[in-house]
Formats: sequence, structure tokens, C-alpha cells
Amino acid sequence: MEEQSVEMPKQLSAEEEKKEILKRYRKLLSTCRPSIKSDDIKLIRKAFNFALKAHENYRRKTGEPFIYHPIAVAQSVVEEVGLGAVSVICALLHDVAEDTEYTLADIEEYFGIEVATIIDGLTKISDIFDNTDSIQAENFRKMLLTLSDDVRVILIKISDRLHNMRTLEALPPKKQLKVAHETLYIFAPLSHRLGLYGIKSELEDLALRYTDPEIFFTLSKKLEDSAEDRKKYIQKFNTPIKKILKENDYEFDVVGRTKSISSIWQKMQKKEVQFEEVYDIFAIRIILDVPIEREKAECWRVYSLVTDLYKPNPDRLRDWISIPKANGYESLHTTVMGPDGKWVEVQIRSRRMDEIAEKGYAAHWKYKELKDEQSGIDKWLNRIKEILKNSEKDALDFIEDFKLNLFSDEIFVFTPKGELRTLPLGSTALDFAYSIHTQVGNHCLGAKVSHKLVPLNHRLESGNQVEIITSDKQKPKPEWLGYVTTARAKGRIKQAIKEEKKTLAGNGEKMLRRYLRQLKIYDNKKLINQMVTYFRLKSHTDLFYEIASKNITSKDIKNFISESDRSSSILTYLKKPFSKSKESESVVLDNKGDLIREKLKEKPDTLIIGDSMENLKYSLASCCRPIPGDDVFGFITDNKSIKIHRNNCVNAIHMLSKHADRVVKAKWVSKQSIGFLSGIKIRGIDDVGLVNELTNVISREHSINIRSINIESNAGTFEGSVMLYIKDTQHLKNLIKKIRQIKGVRTVTRIDKDK
Repeated sequence: MEEQSVEMPKQLSAEEEKKEILKRYRKLLSTCRPSIKSDDIKLIRKAFNFALKAHENYRRKTGEPFIYHPIAVAQSVVEEVGLGAVSVICALLHDVAEDTEYTLADIEEYFGIEVATIIDGLTKISDIFDNTDSIQAENFRKMLLTLSDDVRVILIKISDRLHNMRTLEALPPKKQLKVAHETLYIFAPLSHRLGLYGIKSELEDLALRYTDPEIFFTLSKKLEDSAEDRKKYIQKFNTPIKKILKENDYEFDVVGRTKSISSIWQKMQKKEVQFEEVYDIFAIRIILDVPIEREKAECWRVYSLVTDLYKPNPDRLRDWISIPKANGYESLHTTVMGPDGKWVEVQIRSRRMDEIAEKGYAAHWKYKELKDEQSGIDKWLNRIKEILKNSEKDALDFIEDFKLNLFSDEIFVFTPKGELRTLPLGSTALDFAYSIHTQVGNHCLGAKVSHKLVPLNHRLESGNQVEIITSDKQKPKPEWLGYVTTARAKGRIKQAIKEEKKTLAGNGEKMLRRYLRQLKIYDNKKLINQMVTYFRLKSHTDLFYEIASKNITSKDIKNFISESDRSSSILTYLKKPFSKSKESESVVLDNKGDLIREKLKEKPDTLIIGDSMENLKYSLASCCRPIPGDDVFGFITDNKSIKIHRNNCVNAIHMLSKHADRVVKAKWVSKQSIGFLSGIKIRGIDDVGLVNELTNVISREHSINIRSINIESNAGTFEGSVMLYIKDTQHLKNLIKKIRQIKGVRTVTRIDKDK
């Protein structure tokens, strides 16, 4: 990644630092006072003094006093999450037990068991994320178990991560990438699911700054340059709305909010458009001060008033008031045609809804009036706990499924008796069956939707009424994993298949041993390992299962033993099961980087890899097509080769967050005359001679070899792709700029993956 120059904080004198610490602490108290009792202020002061003394000899990587960090986390906990005194105290103390001479017992003695328990949870989370090269899946699962017991642990940790991301420039580039991708992989989606939309957006923006700095700073500049025009347009749009609301005696606020940089970038990628073509860069939010019992009716009435002024897009109405999202989000969204022919998103909500939207779970505590009624977030936390307690579920699979479900949109379906159930968008009849009960899912034959018989993989839609058909003879099958989307269903299917596989594997092991005895061969662990490798399987269990399933026969085993190139190395010990001599084993290097350097001796000219920047053999990933000039990293694959990916590759988040230990630095050092396969997608208005002009620009003006060109015309417009051999990133940028100048061409974008 190309390093950005960062201005480090100015070093203050000891006296100035004391004043700054006091200033930040007073700001924290000022923020706390409206919602916290006077007795709590005393406890917060006690916690601040305790943390100040504990951290007095410590500094952050920025060079600032360490106490700045816990104060900032506490400020975020109150201001951005909306938590109370206990959470503020825990935020101030969250690094004490881990980083100083004070222990958890000391904290319990001074502040009680509740604070100590939360601090213990925060310390365990820090051990997982801060002291490892990659996320340990099993520990992450244990961390989330604490989430269901006291969600304040994860809320404080999110605030902690937010401040760390705000000060990430102090870390070395490799660490920046690791932390940024980890944030995108876990903390941003978790914040989204807990309803902390503001924090989620900021985390994504901060992560983009380090994963793709060129995109981040380019879009930041474009937003800055257009800020004045945007401000004037919002004022022009809002004026008639404010007037009509006042005429109808509403107490309200109308605010304009610009989309985050990351969400603009996501939309540009998804729609394959330029910045100037993203029409909903900002949204208007109308916040009403109305009693809770009149919220729904008044929001719809205001919707009616707004759409009297501006015509709505009927396909862009979103009603999360009648049926809130699972994380409790409530709002009415519509997109209307504003002045000058511009589409504008309008969000209508009450003051209560707005606070829940901004502060998520914490606001639920404040507004939850019926103690016996579970809120959406409570139900979600209980579902997490249920998934986590399934000990058979593979931990790495759990992280993938958990992350997938965090981002899911939702549908609402009904049981035959009219009970409402929430499922992720794209859920199937089989997902619905498992949402009812594991046994219903395991024995599911099919379903009826609106009294019509549908298969297990039938995708459900909001409003469907679903009846599940079961049979005791039905059992889960491996192909079912392709029929479902929910983590619960996948976990239950895998568990059932695993149990079935375990039973069959036991039979297969007996069959193998019986056959080997017939051949008078004494089996041992080394022999089994050789057989697993020979048959290209992953484990002993897989081998036994394949034998029981008759996919591996006695003839196959005989062939394995009789092969000449293996018999000499195997038969020397097959018939000596009691030999105690230690045979020399092939040396396996623990360090993957050393293994690469040992095996790959070719030294290309265009890329150097690793901390010491040795030239190594590599290949370019087809998922993102890196070319010289791109910000890239190397990833050590399972077969011990190196794949080069762009930092903004769609697979980068997964690789850097789960396998950071397999990532090596990579950097282009020279621009060779060799060509790297890349591609561009072109759209525009069809015109005579366009293809000829296009090939002329590519081949003659830029001397680029074309591998393939495909242009399709439809009703006066065209769309096409060109695959070509490029020297480097700048070469490609110059070409794209030139093609955009061709008459009729509207958009030109780089193709990042194989089509």
C-alpha cells in the first residue's frame, strides 16, 4: 500500500499535557451529567483517578499520554453509543488489568463485581484481537458468548476499536492493513447489526483510508469540492418542507446528511458508475417530536405532505415502521424527485426512532417499556447464543456464517397459524423449517407456500405463509448446504451430516483394519496418513467414510500398496509394527515464509516480496487482476505458492482478517515492457464507426495489444468489454481517460475480475 504522509500530534510539555488531560476529562463529565446521577459522577471521578495513576508511565504509539485513549473511549460510550455510568467506568479502566501492574482483583475490590466482570470480558477480547496475527475462530466464538450475557462488553469494545481506527496512522503499514481489514470483517458489520449506523459508517470510511487510500482521498476531495453546491441544494429542497410542516403545527427537525465515503464507493462499484452519477449522495431526515402512540400515523401523514410537494419513486418506498428491522431500526424511507430533476432520499421518523437508529441497543433499554416483550435485538442475541452453544459447529464456519448474517436484509413470513418470523433475504423453505425446530428441518420433505407445493430450495418472499411437510425417513444430505442461507440451518445440517459421517466412519475403520489383517499388514498411524495423502483426502475420518460408502474399495487399497513407487517406502515398516527405531522424517519448516524462500528460486524483475524484499516466484490473482502500480500484497496459498492481490480485492478482507500470518508485503519496483492482462468495460450511445475509433485509440495511440473485444448494441445504446495487455496502472488510467473523450462513450470502468 502506498504510504500517506501523516502529521503526528504536536508534543506538549508536561504541564500542557496535564491541562489537556483535565480538559478532556471535564468534557467527558459535561457529556455525562444530563443522564447520570451525582453519585455516579463520584464513581466516574474515582475511576478516572485510578486509570490516570495506573497509566501515568505509559504512552501510545502516537507519543501522547496513554490516558487520552480510555478518556476517548468513555466519551464515545456516552456520546455515540448512549451507555450509562457503569460503562463509562469500564471504558476508563478497560486497559488497566491488561497493561499495568494492577489486577482484576484490584478492580473488583475498588469498583465491585459488575465492573470487574465487564473488564474481564474486554481483556479477553483484547487478547484475541490485539495479540494474534489473525483472528482465532474458537476464541472469537467464546467472545461472542459473553455478548449474550452482557452486551456492554462488545459495545465498549466497538468504541475502543473506533478510537484505535481514528489513531491508526501511528502504526506501521502492515499492522494498519491487518487492523483495517479486521475492522471491516467483524466490527463494522457487528456495529451495523447492533444498530450503530454512525459508528459503522465511520469504521468503514477509516478502513477504506488504509485499504485503498487513492479511492478514499479522491472521493474525499470530490465531496469537499461539491459541499457548497450540496448545501445550497439541501436548503432549496428543505424550505418548502419546513413551511408545510409548520403550517400543520409540527415540532420537528429537518437535517441533510451526506452518505459516507465507503457507501458512495460501494454504490459506484455496484452500479458501475462514476461519482457524478451517484444521485443519492445525501439524504434528508425529518425528525418529529410526537407521542409514542401517534408515531406511526404522524410519520405517514408527513409522508403524504412531502409527496404532495415532490413526486415519489414508487419502487423506492421502504416501510420499517410497520415492521422494524431485527436490530430495532424504525423509519419510513422514500425517494422523491426534487428541484432540477434530482432524486433525493427522504427519511421520516420520530425522535425516539432517531435515537434508536443512532444508538442502537443502548436506546432500546431506555425505551423498552414492556418487560415481558422481547425486542428484536434481544431475540437476535438469543439466536447467537443458541448457535454458539452448538459445540459441533466448526468455529471458522461460524465466523463466516455469522458475518454473512450480520449484513443480511430481511423478509417476514408467517406460519400456518399466523405467527410472524423474520429471516434473512434469500432464505428458503428449508431455512424456514430449521427456524421452527431442528427436527422439523432434519425431516423436511418440502413445503407449501400459499397452498402450492414447493421444493426445499424454494426462495421465500415477504408475506408468504409457509407450511412444512416432514417425514421420519428423511435425513439431511450434503447438497442441502446449497439450499440454505441462514447460519442456524447450515449449522444444524453440518451437525447432522457430521454425526452420520462419524457413524459410517466407525464402520469404515473396522472394514479397513479387517482387510489389512487379511493381507497380513499391521496398520499404524503412519500408514493411515500415507493412505489419506494417496487418496487426496483431508483426514482419517474422511478415509474411513469413503471406505464405508464404497467410494474406496479393497481393489483401490490393494493398488495403493502394490504401486512400485510407494511399496519400497511403505512396506519397509508395514510389517514391523513393534519396531522402536526412529526413522528420519523429512524436514518441515514451520515458518511459511522460509518454506517459500527454500522452494522458489526464480527471481523476476517486476516485484519484490516480504519483509526483507527478496525476489520470489509469484502469480497474479485472477479475482482482481493486479498490474504494476496497483497497491498489492502477497498471500501464501495452501499449496505454498504466492498469489498477488490488490489491496482492495473483494477477497482481501477475508484473507487479511482470518489469515494475517500468511500475508507478505509486496511492492512493484520497476515497470517492464511485458504486458499484464487487464480489461475495461465501456457503455454509451451507439454511433457509426465507434468500434473503429476505439481500436484506433487503443492500438495506435497507446500501442496496446488487444486480446479480445466484444461490443453489443441494443436500442441505440451499446455495452462492451475489451481485454488487453497493460504495462502498469498509470498506463491503464491514461487509456481510460482517452477513451472517455470518444464521442458517445458515457462510462469506462476497469474490470477487476474474470467474467
